[in-house]
Amino acid sequence: MSGTVTQMTETLLAQLKSETFVLLSTVDAETGGPTSSAISWVYALNASTLRIAIDHRSRLVENIKSNPLVTITVFGEGTVHAINGRAAIALDPLPNIPFKLCCFDISIEAVRNALFYGAQLSSAPQYIKTYDQRASEKLDGQVFSAMQKA
Repeated sequence: MSGTVTQMTETLLAQLKSETFVLLSTVDAETGGPTSSAISWVYALNASTLRIAIDHRSRLVENIKSNPLVTITVFGEGTVHAINGRAAIALDPLPNIPFKLCCFDISIEAVRNALFYGAQLSSAPQYIKTYDQRASEKLDGQVFSAMQKA
C-alpha cells in the first residue's frame, strides 16, 4: 500500500502517553470472528509502538496469542483513528501488580482516519471510574509504572 502512514502524529502520541481509553479489536480465538473491548491500560512507547496491559482473565490474552493482528481505535484530534498492528508479548506476567497481567507491545503497521467522510468529532468520549477512586489511582499508577519499565 503506497502512502500508508505507519507512525502516530505528535498529538496522537501525546494523547496515548497519558491516560485514555481505546477500543482493542482482536480475532476471537474460539470463533475466528472479530471482537472489540474497551481498555485503558495503553501507553505509547514511541510513534511506532504501543504497549498495552491485559488481565489474564480476559479472553483478549488468548486472542492475541492465537492471532497477533490487532486494531486499536482511538477517539481524538476531532476524528477516529484506527491503528493496525502486530502484538507481541513484552512481559508476562507484569511484575509488582496485585493480579496477573500480560503486557503486549504493538508494532504499528498503519494509522488511518476511520471516521466517515464529511464528519468531525465535536468532543472525545469521556468516562468515569465507578469504583473506589483511591484504589483505582493506586492500581493505575502501579500498572503504568510497570508498563513503562517492561
